[in-house]
Amino acid sequence: MRFASLDDIRAFCRDLPDGNERFADNAAQRQQNLTKPPGSLGRLEELAIWLAQRQARERPRLDRVTIAVFAGNHGVAARGVSAYPPSVTAQMVANFAAGGAAINQIAKAASAELQVVPIELQRPTRDFTAAAAMSADELLASVDIGYRAVPENCDLLAVGEMGIANTTAAAALCAALLGGGSARWAGRGTGVDDDGLARKRAAIEAALKFHREILDDPLAVAAALGGRELAAISGAVLAARQRHIPVMLDGFVATAAVLPLARLNALALDHCRAGHVSAESGHSDLLRELKLVPLLDLGMRLGEASGAGVAILLARAALACHAGMATFAEAGVAGAGD
Repeated sequence: MRFASLDDIRAFCRDLPDGNERFADNAAQRQQNLTKPPGSLGRLEELAIWLAQRQARERPRLDRVTIAVFAGNHGVAARGVSAYPPSVTAQMVANFAAGGAAINQIAKAASAELQVVPIELQRPTRDFTAAAAMSADELLASVDIGYRAVPENCDLLAVGEMGIANTTAAAALCAALLGGGSARWAGRGTGVDDDGLARKRAAIEAALKFHREILDDPLAVAAALGGRELAAISGAVLAARQRHIPVMLDGFVATAAVLPLARLNALALDHCRAGHVSAESGHSDLLRELKLVPLLDLGMRLGEASGAGVAILLARAALACHAGMATFAEAGVAGAGD
């Protein structure tokens, strides 16, 4: 599928493919029959049922798990909103390629394929305090890159990002679409000092004022205030929905990337789970707004899909129990109803 216009995305989000309740019901029934008190594995049970529903399988599997990390650069970085220069984005992409980053190690531990997709790093988006970060066509091009990055036969997709100044873009999206201004959403990101935080909040307020005429249109906001890697994440999440692939979201930036989809349709993220809650200011509030309960709270704020990658290990534990445990009948153990 290719989205030729923003209206194509709007139309897709109006009529989303849904999960299969029959498989969810079957998985829930199996959980009731396994050798344990009902509900005693807590959210591991819910994960197994969700995977069954979203994969539309009697026995969900995680044979092919993909972690997709999208990278982009932001014109607003020139406003001094980050503790690092934009050149770090390309340097970290090189580090990913060399296997030296945290996500490389987490992907190995989770038996996941890592895809790193840099998007026009040599051409940052425009400074959104004085222009739209992207045109509609530029947004669509990045959405398409994300859509095409998702393998057809993937069993679970985790999405993350790399991009200096992208917490500023994420906070601006949240402020535009959820209200509360920069004070509610802008945190220290890569570790800016008080002056850097003040510049970050001032940039967001300037952007909200400059783009005030389009703040009621989620996709126009995504183009005006977002970034290429954020748009690619939304494209990957749309592809996963089309192909019945469940999704693990990473931290603040990855979650903000799909906020415009949720504003188009409150059910747009039903195939997603929040891998973790980031220590970055604003993420816990954003998850509450989206009614996403994080699987982990480890104080992480790295990005690059690291929290979502760790959550893959939980999904593997959930399916190991779901598929491998004996039922009461198989084990010859008296069940709760016996």
